Amino acid sequence: MHMRDTVSDIAGTRPPEPVSATADRRAATLRNLGLTIDGTPLVRDLNLALEPTGITMIMGPNGAGKSLLLKLMHGLIVPSSGEVLWGGQPLSNELRRVQSMVFQKPVVLRRSVAANVDFVLKARGIRDASRRDALLAHVGLSDHARQPARLLSGGEQQRLALARALATEPKVMLMDEPTASLDPASVLKIEEIVQDAQAKGTKILFVTHDLGQAGRLADDIVFMHKGRLHEYGSADLFLSRPETEEARNFLQGRIVV
Repeated sequence: MHMRDTVSDIAGTRPPEPVSATADRRAATLRNLGLTIDGTPLVRDLNLALEPTGITMIMGPNGAGKSLLLKLMHGLIVPSSGEVLWGGQPLSNELRRVQSMVFQKPVVLRRSVAANVDFVLKARGIRDASRRDALLAHVGLSDHARQPARLLSGGEQQRLALARALATEPKVMLMDEPTASLDPASVLKIEEIVQDAQAKGTKILFVTHDLGQAGRLADDIVFMHKGRLHEYGSADLFLSRPETEEARNFLQGRIVV
């Protein structure tokens, strides 16, 4: 495994340092993180420290463990070994409340577009139509507010999923190939929304297979293969001078085995 630039070498046996109340809850640390299902290791001894700002792209061939990594980091799956820390603290319900996750297949409720956003706001005790309307305008769905959400196109549903995610004003947004199979115009709009969220201080973790997208958005890149971390470093260095054969093959469009 090769790691460069901002990566930290984390000793898996070292206990976490005491964390102050002001610790940045956007900063993620993984220590000896592993996941085994039915005797098959899917994520293996992953050690990584991510910067609390910027857009981190997670890349790798199919089956590398990218989506599983996001789910482990968000607490949707319990690891078999190791731990996930946010701001030096173990993942908890409180920390999850400052995170949002957007899946490849948009999750929308059987109600209007506006009511989908209202649902999230009301769950946080917020009843503010102006805030809902501002979110819909931000993602370009104002004209569809009263339309049944499930009648939206795929790209529109994904923008609605983003509006729901942003409604909680997350410190961290985890995104699992949110633009896969979408038309170019939808991809562009979603990328603009993601860049705006990052500029306003949200940490973005973004799984993608799209090298062009990585070049447009990524500050740093995590490259995984067979459940392991192979490289981590700045996007510019990774995309221009990858250090492992697996990464070179991936960037050149070759099959990685």
